[in-house]
Amino acid sequence: MKKLPDPRINFHRFMESLQLSWKALLFTSLLTILIMGIAVVAVFFVVVQSEEQVMVPNVIGEQLEDALLEMQAKELYPKLQLRYSNSINEKGTILEQDPPFGTIVNAGRRIDLIVSKGIVVDSVGNYIGQKIDDVRISLASLFSGYSIPLITLSDDPIYQADESEPGTIIEQSPMPETAITSPVTVSLVVSSGPGNETAKLPWLVGKSIDETLLLMSRTKLVFDFNTRELKENEKPGTVVAQKDFTEEPLPVYSRSEVTLAMPDTPIENEVYGIFSTKLGKYPYALKVQIDIIPQEGDSYTLISFKHPGENLTIPYHVPRFSVLVLSVQDKEISRTMIQ
Repeated sequence: MKKLPDPRINFHRFMESLQLSWKALLFTSLLTILIMGIAVVAVFFVVVQSEEQVMVPNVIGEQLEDALLEMQAKELYPKLQLRYSNSINEKGTILEQDPPFGTIVNAGRRIDLIVSKGIVVDSVGNYIGQKIDDVRISLASLFSGYSIPLITLSDDPIYQADESEPGTIIEQSPMPETAITSPVTVSLVVSSGPGNETAKLPWLVGKSIDETLLLMSRTKLVFDFNTRELKENEKPGTVVAQKDFTEEPLPVYSRSEVTLAMPDTPIENEVYGIFSTKLGKYPYALKVQIDIIPQEGDSYTLISFKHPGENLTIPYHVPRFSVLVLSVQDKEISRTMIQ
């Protein structure tokens, strides 16, 4: 009877054959790695394709709690950022979202949400003791991005005599710490300085322009300058008359008329003259400054002093073609070419 072959694999003999053939061993190893790689990739794509796709809901304008519930129902995960907003009533609401409403994403996607943390301030500040100009600048900066500022100062504050420095806020309404429920205008009472303050009038006759400007910067009086023709043996730019001079103290910012002898033409490329302009009527004296920008060399300050407004006259002698810059409270008002 014919003997059938043994169907069982002799692994010992198989391993011996592999050891005898390194090429077969290498091929078998590579084949095994390839099969495993294909299996891993297949499993990965099966898992990815099995993730559920959902539509991003529209949560802009909703309260944060409601938005979180909607995200949870869609198996989406919010990533929160806080930001001040312009409206008192927006605190805790969603201002922006990314991706936007209607975008199809896989479940488990992170959604960026910007949540309002309310307005930048929620009560009226304490402005008493501060300068009104400083408060205006501070509020303008604070609400620079707002279409309607939450706090504004009244355009017509009440000014009254007080021992405080002029421009200092001494009363306000609403009071400090008043809660803000809508945009508010704060009414102010502002110091115009001591009502009985006086100053001694300096004697200017014989003084040069530079000496006169120096005395002007040191006194709380106003000088109205005019000119007459320069006579023989007179020095250009010298004060030759001062009307109604008195040694008695005068109320601050009283006016005194002063006359200077001025040449009609430049002398050694220097122009002599009187700068004249009309300012607004101020409730108290403000800082006025005149700077000179020559054609050559550095700019310099001609004079810096306090002035109550209305008519302003300033004597000068400056290089020809200089630019005269007038500023009030450090804000440029005008530029004038001196020829």
